[in-house]
Amino acid sequence: MSPDADIAVIGAGIAGASVAAELAETHRVLLLDAESQPGYHTTGRSAAVYMRSYGPAVIRALSRASGPFFEQSHPELDAPLLRRRGTLFVARADQMAALDAMEREQRGTVTRLDEGQARARMPLLRADYAAAALFDASAADIDVGALHGLYLRRLSARGGEVVTGMRVQRLERRAGAWQIEGHAGTLRAPLVVNAAGAWADEVGQLAGCAPLGLTPKRRTAVLIDAPVTALDGAPLVLDIDEQFYLKPDAGKLLISPADATPSAPCDAQPEELDVAVCVARIEAAFDMSIRRLAHRWAGLRSFVADSCPVAGFAPEADGFFWLAGQGGYGIQSAPALARSAAAILRGEPLPDRIAGEGVSGAALAPSRAALHS
Repeated sequence: MSPDADIAVIGAGIAGASVAAELAETHRVLLLDAESQPGYHTTGRSAAVYMRSYGPAVIRALSRASGPFFEQSHPELDAPLLRRRGTLFVARADQMAALDAMEREQRGTVTRLDEGQARARMPLLRADYAAAALFDASAADIDVGALHGLYLRRLSARGGEVVTGMRVQRLERRAGAWQIEGHAGTLRAPLVVNAAGAWADEVGQLAGCAPLGLTPKRRTAVLIDAPVTALDGAPLVLDIDEQFYLKPDAGKLLISPADATPSAPCDAQPEELDVAVCVARIEAAFDMSIRRLAHRWAGLRSFVADSCPVAGFAPEADGFFWLAGQGGYGIQSAPALARSAAAILRGEPLPDRIAGEGVSGAALAPSRAALHS
């Protein structure tokens, strides 16, 4: 039997869509998704911000390397992918050690502000709350829908195909190809890329791979009315210990308790306690009283032990490639991570710009020591 494709990518969120589009330049690619539409879970629920100062070192390097893709114009799109926002990391008096540590680590990326300067950038901050802040002027909103759609269009233009309703139930290696059985039928491909998000460990086990130790974590978001107008240009405000964030959003405010509650893979829904904690933390930090919630939702962000993504071939399963563990950074790092994964899969060195930022194949490999210590 001849394969249906050279490569089958499982999972059509941002990770799967971006790597599928990259691989379709040189291979016949099928992009499979369990749901009726691509990006239903985490990607479709993300309020992503491009922030070079956010995340562990490998993520920050991938994010920097992704910058040119985000900032350039794309002929398929009518508007830029980024809208400049800025991020304000605020600290109470008892959090100054964390603020000082971030300033030392990211000198040149962030600027220190005193209480008055912080309140000038975000007037809603309570006068007695923030002792100081750090400002990242480069941070910007990402149009997640446009980014995801761009990759799906490029996949299609390059001859790739999306197969929805394909929840994979069985993976078996036969005669040099993977037989992939699911709700939509049976497909064959010599190479499988596992970009299944919160379900990646489950998919890996179907292929006979040891789990990565992936932990999906629930993140809650709430949309509320803004108490004052003209806040759309104000920065995202993030607690230095990531206990909450607030972002102006089209005349409203998007708020979150920045929760990270371990969860089984599922269609995540907000918990009442998390919503209540969110409201309490926001009211403590900002001069407002929240009376009505316009909308609430939740998504899963999946982490491995070192909170850095995994991109590489499984040592125990021929032709099985991991692309998982992007945590809460999957959107902002997607362009560089997709190009890195495609290069590793093709047996090529990482692109110069990505390697130049300090990213290596070893740092992304599923065999790295940090995942197995």
